[in-house]
Amino acid sequence: MDGFLTDSHVIVMAATNRQNLLDTALIRPGRFDRIVEVNLPDLEGRRQIFNVHLRKIIVEQSKDKDQYARRLASLTPGFSGADIANLCNEAALLAARNNKECVDSHDF
Repeated sequence: MDGFLTDSHVIVMAATNRQNLLDTALIRPGRFDRIVEVNLPDLEGRRQIFNVHLRKIIVEQSKDKDQYARRLASLTPGFSGADIANLCNEAALLAARNNKECVDSHDF
């Protein structure tokens, strides 16, 4: 990052889930002026993420997809968006392996 003049308008964006392993030269004062932490989603956030991933899955007709999203969100504290996507994909795969027409609560 050396060699740039102060008027070069260079923007550096980076992401890590292991901030404690970063080189001290990267995190010394004045190097980066903004640090944005992205925490795991709360209950409402997980519900919204489940709604996104359930759109492409056929679920049993007795329940609405939003009902599934609400129930699954309450059962998955600490899940990230990637964990939720994986859960939905695995449920669909399990239903397909069992020759089911749709995904039900047992698959999740």
